[in-house]
Amino acid sequence: MPITPEMVALKSRLKDTWMAGDYAHFATFLLPGALEFLDHLKVAPGTRMLDLGCGAGQIAIPAARAGAEVTGIDIATNQIAAARAQAAVGGVTVRFEEADAEELPFADDSFDLVVSLFGAMFAPRPDRVAAEMLRVCRHGGRIAMANWTPEGHVGQMFKIIGKYVPPPPLMPSPLKWGDEACVRERLGQRTSKLTKTRRLYPMRYPFSPAEVVEFFIVFYGPTVMASDSLDERRLAALTKELTQLWTANNKATDGSTFVESEYLEVLALHN
Repeated sequence: MPITPEMVALKSRLKDTWMAGDYAHFATFLLPGALEFLDHLKVAPGTRMLDLGCGAGQIAIPAARAGAEVTGIDIATNQIAAARAQAAVGGVTVRFEEADAEELPFADDSFDLVVSLFGAMFAPRPDRVAAEMLRVCRHGGRIAMANWTPEGHVGQMFKIIGKYVPPPPLMPSPLKWGDEACVRERLGQRTSKLTKTRRLYPMRYPFSPAEVVEFFIVFYGPTVMASDSLDERRLAALTKELTQLWTANNKATDGSTFVESEYLEVLALHN
């Protein structure tokens, strides 16, 4: 089916969003949680692994260092460049490519493990993403996702942002990937041993909740784009609401910030 001009425009907007800010720097504080998720997968040496929405290589590079044969894809040109640079500095071999999770440039059955850490959930056509993950995963291979839940801290943050910058009408909520029934509908028919586990992702910053919000506004694509689109009054209101959320969920008592955000860990075997 040909892609519509409206969808082309939406995809261009999404690419601009994820290229805004500096995700490589932003993700440094999220690395401990990324490594926890990767550890759950028990990736064996020699595993052919595809990382969808790989960012700057937060799990692709550690998986390759542990012996996996890793390919990482992302729509953001600057993130792929950052990932390649970090792999080179670390002396790790990873194949990083700019590509769309809805149209993967790989043959059927190319990978033993297809994984996405908060990446594929943001593609605008989830049915296409699910179909592509299944297509490139070999039969008997594994699919693994970490998706923010609507009820969790990050889910609530996106809801607040949506009050000020409404999401595109063509795009279903990415948070549906954090709903167990929705995941079952999208992946259940062609997978077995589909498990959905709610986990908590650690988000620790050595500064206050108000400074965390400013950090997001400077470095995290969606909040960068939201802040750029708002006038001074509405940006101040958004900043206030986000600060209240981070303050309410902060477990630290020493002036720093420690929040645990719920996500849905999805694991399945491809039939």
